[in-house]
Amino acid sequence: MSKKPQYDPEEIRYPEQKILESPLVPEMEKSYIEYAMSVIVGRALPDVRDGLKPVHRRILYAMYEDNLTSDRPFKKSATCVGDVLGRYHPHGDQSVYDALVRLAQDFSMRYMLVDGHGNFGSVDGDPPAAYRYTEARMSKLSDEMLRDIDKETVDWDPNFDESRKEPRVLPARFPNLLVNGSSGIAVGMATNIPPHNLREVIGACICVLDDPNATLADLMQHVKGPDFPTKGIIMGRSGIRAAYATGRGRLVIRARHEFEEFGKDRTRIIITEIPYQVNKRMLIKNMAEQVEDKRLEGISDIRDESDRNGMRIVVELKRDANPQVVLNRLFSQTQLQTTFAINMLALVQNQSQPKILSLRHIIDEYLAFQEEIIVRRTKFDLKKAQERAHLLQGLLIAQDNIDEVIKIIRTSYDNARENLMNRFGLDEIQAQAICDMRLIALQGLNREKLENEYQELEEKINWLNKILSDDALVRQILKDELTVIAEKYGDERSTEIQDVEDEIDIEDLIEEEQCVFTLTSAGYIKRTPASEYTAQSKGGMGKKGITTREEDFVVDVFTASTHDYLLFFTDTGKVYRKKGYQIPESGKTAKGTNIINILQVEQGERVQTMVHTRNIEEQESRYLVMVTKNGTVKRLPVGTLRNLRNNGIRALRMDEGDQLITVRETDGTQNILIATHDGQAVCFDENDVRPMGRDAVGVRGIRLREGDYVVGAARAKEDAQVLSITEKGFGKRTSVAEYRITNRGGLGIKNYMVTEKTGGVVGIKVVDGSEDLLLVTQAGILIRTAVENIRSAGRATQGVIVMRFKEEGDQVIAMALTEKDEAEETETILDSDAENSPEIGAETGAETGTETGTETGTEAGTETEA
Repeated sequence: MSKKPQYDPEEIRYPEQKILESPLVPEMEKSYIEYAMSVIVGRALPDVRDGLKPVHRRILYAMYEDNLTSDRPFKKSATCVGDVLGRYHPHGDQSVYDALVRLAQDFSMRYMLVDGHGNFGSVDGDPPAAYRYTEARMSKLSDEMLRDIDKETVDWDPNFDESRKEPRVLPARFPNLLVNGSSGIAVGMATNIPPHNLREVIGACICVLDDPNATLADLMQHVKGPDFPTKGIIMGRSGIRAAYATGRGRLVIRARHEFEEFGKDRTRIIITEIPYQVNKRMLIKNMAEQVEDKRLEGISDIRDESDRNGMRIVVELKRDANPQVVLNRLFSQTQLQTTFAINMLALVQNQSQPKILSLRHIIDEYLAFQEEIIVRRTKFDLKKAQERAHLLQGLLIAQDNIDEVIKIIRTSYDNARENLMNRFGLDEIQAQAICDMRLIALQGLNREKLENEYQELEEKINWLNKILSDDALVRQILKDELTVIAEKYGDERSTEIQDVEDEIDIEDLIEEEQCVFTLTSAGYIKRTPASEYTAQSKGGMGKKGITTREEDFVVDVFTASTHDYLLFFTDTGKVYRKKGYQIPESGKTAKGTNIINILQVEQGERVQTMVHTRNIEEQESRYLVMVTKNGTVKRLPVGTLRNLRNNGIRALRMDEGDQLITVRETDGTQNILIATHDGQAVCFDENDVRPMGRDAVGVRGIRLREGDYVVGAARAKEDAQVLSITEKGFGKRTSVAEYRITNRGGLGIKNYMVTEKTGGVVGIKVVDGSEDLLLVTQAGILIRTAVENIRSAGRATQGVIVMRFKEEGDQVIAMALTEKDEAEETETILDSDAENSPEIGAETGAETGTETGTETGTEAGTETEA
């Protein structure tokens, strides 16, 4: 049985109500905009003038009202929280307390505005004690935030119930927005302003006061960069300049560390400072988890030895670990290195408009506000001085006629004030002041004292009027007051700013020189000046060129300038970019630096080949021809690699099981020569391969027989020669003219007579005879010899011995060209060498047989198959 409704739905319960119909979309838009503006103005964003959000402003003003200044005793934080809630901020008590706590944390605020007593949290992420346990008061510096607030220096608004007034902004006698920074998320916008050093910021303000045309460079002579309370190291200045110029920028912040020796040949890393806003406990936990998961190697123990004397995180390394490699991995995989995204968004134009501000804009807004503060304060002081001087004039008249004044007061009952006004020509204010004085005080008036005070007031009034009439004087007063604050509260910079190599102003200081860049199969790379390698004659034993670990060997060697761009192509088809000088320099025998410490390669990704180019931005008609192991060719415009990210971009998409062999830069008019391990080659016009996008797979460049694979590719320049080197140290030069142009995709023609004695082809280079050849063996032996000393021969020949091996089973695995070394004369290889050496004689016989007819038949057969 259903219940009967208690009222009639049709009944109009409120006859005088008005129902307004509104379309849903406009109503939602209007309501949301109002909500968004409420959050933007009333909660999340700081004011450019005092650098405070409303809750922080209300906390400080409530403390000021309760006389909780720096020279008064502490009071429970609950008192302040309750006063703020009851008077100005009707929101959650926890949110108010959290805001108060942050103002008292020395690891959150560069200069604390609240002096806290008790547990206010820690850099480990420990929460503060409840507000019933902690105590707080204003810090000495926050006294400067409210100085002169009682002199009508700021505007006032009614609070939420209009029972009292609250300041729209605090006087803020120092530039708090820059000094302490701010962060907040509003609706559709966010701000993240880093803290700065007080002395530096005030120095920039004074610079603008002295020179209104000061440039950003002038300001940065004073403001070096952000200054975080947790110290740390800022890497580079480019992000700082960008932020100060545009309001947006990115900083890389690193922990401060030092290496410490302990035990027998053991090293540990000591962390004494960490990046801003990093939780130390979570940092150590994350490091430990990565060590346990074997994502971080070489670490034996991690512990926190921090105490009241400072931070100390100890990372003990294993005996065979490279400290620099481990440290670099810590930087790349943990919060020992973080990024701080600067977004200097604040409210301007009397809290009516959020804007992204440059450094100069923030300083200009602040200085204009402070000049207004001084003017309003001066007007207030002038008003008070004039009022007091006016009273003193009446008192002086009364003192001159003291007996008559007393008689009038005694004989008058309700009209003493009017009688005094009529008798002595006083106005109502002067007469009332005389009537309000006690008789004994009236009788004790000292004319000399009154005259001295009146004279001082006259001088003060003249001074105040002068201030109001002279803008330059206002700026000088502001300058003097800022200087006093800087001297009283300023300190030295905490955060170090280090130069980094990839910034243009650093590059200008680096001498340009030719270097040999070496990459190993295990991913170790190094840069060695080419001058360290001297030339040897053909057939030499070579010198130790690199020290490799067991089962590691060199896969790529080339020479380039320290100012060239190095493009790193990986086996997954991605490309990364670095400047030559960014590769750490090492000696000839050093193994180098693991490339994962230089490039942000993904796990399992391996750098396969390197290319050097001078200026990517200016090469509009240049191409990169990529050749894979399975014979695929792709031509990529260089311009598509103009905007490379640190984590690389995709340059080539390959089939499963294929891998990139080499990349060559071309100008659109080159012939491309591809050579295989089994001695085949194909030469075709690069325009047979159309330019493709970064995600394209490519087209077939050469058809491979079973078991064969591509070992190299080069630009087939006219009047040049193809230098081929085999695994067992044989080599020869063959004229490019012998490689006729064919269509891509065929089996090709004979490039080398591969036998068991020569071994397969390791690689090819196109040379003109003016270069030196660098050969690297699997054992790490490197030899340098003049290319002109290697005999010219036909395509289908075995060549001559270029390098002998110290160790049995060793073989050539990489070749590179470098500039000719003129420091040492090298021998010319004569035909007589063949007669005196059984090996060379065998080579000569092979060559002779080939040149008398074998080569032609082989070539013809190969071309027929193609």
